[in-house]
Amino acid sequence: MAPTPATPQEAVRPLEVARPLPGSTHPRGTLGRLAAPWLAAVLSMGAYCLALAAYGSYPFGPRSRAVNDLGNQFVPFHARLWDLMHGTTSGDLFFNWSSGYGVPFLADFFSYLMNPFSWLVGLFPRALADLPVFLVTLLSIGLGAAVMTVFLGRLQPGSGLLRALLSVGYGLCAWVLNDGFADPMWMWGLVALPLTGIAADWCLRRTRWVAGTLLVALAWAGNFYTAAMATLAMALVLVLRLLTAAGMPWRDRLRVLARAAATALTGILLAAPVLTVTFRAGRAAQPAPGVTYDETPSVLYQLAQLLPGGHGGAAAPHLSVGMPGLLLVAAFPFVRALPLRVRLGWYALAVAVAASFVQEPTILVWHGFALPNGSPYRAAFVLSGILVMISWLALAHRPRPGALAAGAALVALLAWLCRDQDTGGAATWPLVGAGGAVTLLALTALTTPRTARARRAATAALTGTVLLGSACTAYSVTAVRDTIAWFRPKITLTGSSLAAREGLAARDDWPRSRTDPGPHEFADNDPLLIGGEGGAYYSSYVPAATARTLRGLGAGWYMNGRHTLSFEDPAGRAIMGVSSSLSPVPHDRHRFTARRTRPAPLLTVRSRLPRPAGAGETVFARQERVLGAAVYQVPALTPTAGAVPVRERDGWLLPAARRPAAAPDGAGTVFTARCAPGSTVVWAAPWFSGQVSGPGGRTEGAGSREVTANPVRELGRVPADGTVSVRFLGNGPQHVPEHALGCLSRRRLAAAVSALRARGPLELAADGHRLTARLRPGSTGSAVAALPAVPGWGCSVDGGPRRAPHSFGGLLAVPLGPGATRLSCSYEPPGLYAGLLASGAAALAVAAVAGFRAVRGRRRRHTTTPLIS
Repeated sequence: MAPTPATPQEAVRPLEVARPLPGSTHPRGTLGRLAAPWLAAVLSMGAYCLALAAYGSYPFGPRSRAVNDLGNQFVPFHARLWDLMHGTTSGDLFFNWSSGYGVPFLADFFSYLMNPFSWLVGLFPRALADLPVFLVTLLSIGLGAAVMTVFLGRLQPGSGLLRALLSVGYGLCAWVLNDGFADPMWMWGLVALPLTGIAADWCLRRTRWVAGTLLVALAWAGNFYTAAMATLAMALVLVLRLLTAAGMPWRDRLRVLARAAATALTGILLAAPVLTVTFRAGRAAQPAPGVTYDETPSVLYQLAQLLPGGHGGAAAPHLSVGMPGLLLVAAFPFVRALPLRVRLGWYALAVAVAASFVQEPTILVWHGFALPNGSPYRAAFVLSGILVMISWLALAHRPRPGALAAGAALVALLAWLCRDQDTGGAATWPLVGAGGAVTLLALTALTTPRTARARRAATAALTGTVLLGSACTAYSVTAVRDTIAWFRPKITLTGSSLAAREGLAARDDWPRSRTDPGPHEFADNDPLLIGGEGGAYYSSYVPAATARTLRGLGAGWYMNGRHTLSFEDPAGRAIMGVSSSLSPVPHDRHRFTARRTRPAPLLTVRSRLPRPAGAGETVFARQERVLGAAVYQVPALTPTAGAVPVRERDGWLLPAARRPAAAPDGAGTVFTARCAPGSTVVWAAPWFSGQVSGPGGRTEGAGSREVTANPVRELGRVPADGTVSVRFLGNGPQHVPEHALGCLSRRRLAAAVSALRARGPLELAADGHRLTARLRPGSTGSAVAALPAVPGWGCSVDGGPRRAPHSFGGLLAVPLGPGATRLSCSYEPPGLYAGLLASGAAALAVAAVAGFRAVRGRRRRHTTTPLIS
């Protein structure tokens, strides 16, 4: 049961309060309780907008912000949210028919779209989805700074204006400018840290347990990944505050910890579906490429991250919180108004957290016990928050000029030691020099007796320094970051992608067939961005069943299958019911052509399902088994020219060869095969990296064992003499499979498709998370859907019990029995009902505590004798 509220006699002894600074807030002051958070929000958002406007970045200029995953994942996912809000797509929150030829969606929604500001996308035209995605970042910056202003007042009472100015450094900390800006859902972590801090403070004061659980729930629901980091950080802060509190009995400290544990656990359980669904989806997902943590940045390089305005070439935690924060953190050890145990404790906490960022065991703790596939320093914002707390504790206790001077000397020493590090940008040294000098003078004027006019001048100078310094920092970091080729922006929603979307919509034939955006890749999630029903899907939750099925049937992938691709060969498109797809015009990725085919229907009935041939089965055999007909010739390959390959058990090893600049066609190894004249030559070498040339032209392979898989690709038509010559030119030593070529008979493929269409359903509907069909009379055997069989599907035949379907070649298959007439399948996200049950239990507990307190409060009011005048 949750802890009961403390009586006045049991109340925790308040923490030591410093003498307030001049200009502290009071109920009638111009910076009251509400004004200070608003000021922090306005200044932080204004500084960020000023920087982007000066740089010419979207939405204030032509430079795109859609770099890295912002363009590849989050703009497309927000476009999908727009579609869901306006009812312009098949599928729903449970299932996404557009991507990966049909994949679960709820885990994606919980992970990428639960920042409350994401829902602003519905207020704008879909073609302007980039704008609300920008607003998610901007408003999260403002709200994070505002809530941090409130929390700092809970940590130590004092000037609202000064709390707001320090909170601007938190809202625009280096983590935001380097990491968080490209991940809108992570930006909720900026809000979650002070939210959980306020909840922890209420636990320390043994009050507002119900409100505290709701704050924790809000933090975890908005983004559980960064909320876990924030909760851990604020747990450490709470422990430190308990250890350094003077005169508090140990029994009371333990009661506070128990109350905090109950608050955190109940709040997390309120958001339980977010955790249970994403946990189950994560366990079923395709594993990410293996990562290791090998290069620990030096201590000096880490310290250099405290300086503003830079973006280093090597990976390190981004920590800067601006010059006022840095100067006050440096002065903190010299503020004698704070007890020595407090100064030592906070510095020890900061150092311990910083050290935990660069040790693999503790990196795992911060990141959910899995090394991130990307930056291992995603939790750096919590240390930025801790640094801002330290800076406020220093300022709230009126540091003397000597303490500020000592802090300035430490900052100068740090800048001198880091002068040769590559972390500094063009603005770093002006910010440290001029900005530090103005900050030092302003803080000295504010913390020593001065006239009201002098204090106002110092306040104005400090405010201007914070605004301009923050804007200059944001500008400098953005400019340095954009010089990195890896951060090249994606196209997202511009003229060419919008034209592609219109073309797909004009050919929409769902659910009779799919219109596939193809491998054009405006973003890694083209079906979400521009529409259609394709194979492209990039997410941390790509089901392993989906990735393995699509690659096994001839589609490609990146990132070890965490980014799947559409089929590029005729047989693969026919299997997945693709009637039209976009293909890029050679040498011009901004133009495309539509390729039309006559595919099999989305659902077919098979009287018998053949078994797989075994582990050595080729991709051509797998496609034939799913099609139910022999459509390929798979010829023997004979090396006839070029570099002599080494015969291996299942193919050939090509020696390393350079590509001659003058005669590229003369390099590599030529293989010759015999096929029926007029058939279509395709090549299948998933792990080959290099150039493949055939009768119809040249294609490029980018295979890398397991990480990048090439799709099956066309090479042209077999000449009239039936002899096919294919040149493989590898990027270094490369393996060519024994059965790397297949010759597809278009006539046989058309006959196989016609046979499948003849056994298709009379009626078919695929909307929301359901697939329903009215079958042809006398249907028997199994119904096979062109849909990867992932956990969560259940099907019933003729109104019978709901049962899990089988898998046929990785596709969803349902045994029918004799004379079936109707089929109904639905998808239920694994883990959802368990999460709802846990959330319901937590909600009952919160309601019970709230009801008990309401009743007890009413009884107290009734038993109190009113005063008689």
